[in-house]
Amino acid sequence: MTEIVLGVAGGIASYKAAELLRLFTESGHSVRVVPTESSLHFVGAATWEALSGKPVQVGVFEHVDEVAHVRIGKSADLVVVAPATANLLAKAAHGLADDLLTTTLLTATCPVVLAPAMHTEMWENAATQANVATLRERGYVVLEPDVGRLTGVDTGKGRLPAPAAIFAAALNVLQAREQDLAGRHVVVSAGGTREFLDPVRFLGNRSSGRQGFALAEAAVARGARVTVVAANVTLPPPAGVDLVEVVSTEDLRRQMHAAVVGADAVVMAAAPADFRPAAFVDAKIKKTADGVAPDIRLVENPDILVELVTARGDAGKPAVIVGFAAETGDENGTVLDHARTKLARKGCDLLVVNDVSAGQVFGSDDNEAVLLGADGTETRVPLGSKTALSHSIWDAVVHRLD
Repeated sequence: MTEIVLGVAGGIASYKAAELLRLFTESGHSVRVVPTESSLHFVGAATWEALSGKPVQVGVFEHVDEVAHVRIGKSADLVVVAPATANLLAKAAHGLADDLLTTTLLTATCPVVLAPAMHTEMWENAATQANVATLRERGYVVLEPDVGRLTGVDTGKGRLPAPAAIFAAALNVLQAREQDLAGRHVVVSAGGTREFLDPVRFLGNRSSGRQGFALAEAAVARGARVTVVAANVTLPPPAGVDLVEVVSTEDLRRQMHAAVVGADAVVMAAAPADFRPAAFVDAKIKKTADGVAPDIRLVENPDILVELVTARGDAGKPAVIVGFAAETGDENGTVLDHARTKLARKGCDLLVVNDVSAGQVFGSDDNEAVLLGADGTETRVPLGSKTALSHSIWDAVVHRLD
């Protein structure tokens, strides 16, 4: 049975940790709750003991005979702190240990996930950002807070991610082999773009964004700071990412060029529209009395992946660039024939090839692929979860980064 320590720092979002605790226990994990003394002003020890079935203590001088300040951290398979306040992040970054939770963080040899929650100004403060950067460099998984309603009438970045999203991120960390993306910044695109014909209709595609979000979740679990540029994705966003939402291919193009500056790797998992209408009609296009459909002229969209590869020589551009190819075979060649041609044309380091004959892959929880490397490598990833494929892709990225 997996031993999880759930740390709870003293923020108003402490009450949400009760739902996270329930998710852990109902999925079969053994959970020890270690709250800070200030957090007990929000949620009392009786709640944590009732939900976890384990005693709760906050100080190092309670049950001294058990040497809890060492034993709890050393025996844990995973430590999750939710919420992690600005004060808790500062203590963890500087090695301060004045209660049971901070001593547990010092003695833990397992992965640690910190889910920050605080007001926007506190999150954006240079001291907090420096502490977060330090923790990430040391291998801590520090999730990005959500944007939304905060205490009172305030709204902004600093909201605790949803308990279900923290739970998913924590399970991903348990499955990850190591924190080999710690200190790295990666950018992932996801979803499918839309090109509007009129205020009602658009040209689009069937990409759901599941694979892109799975890539983001896996990168977070491996310690990376992750930016996701999502085109029309209706799925709940992964916990711990910077999310940028876009609609059209031009939106995606502009945001990707901005996001990749200073990034270590970029994965273009989104499906940009290859074409867009030459002109947008301000009013809905009506049917005609004679039943003749209108002619709609299309123009080609810029190739974002090629642009990113071409711009890589500029300072601050990503070291590793990964593209996706959704292919079908035809009389001119197989799926891999077309993919190899595309890899040569795009110039990226790695191309993830999906056979989408008969619409397979789109919207599914599973995927299989062939990873084609610019160095001539060819790796087949058998059918499995999109999370498993994501880790195979990041394995290949890490190899190239190293």
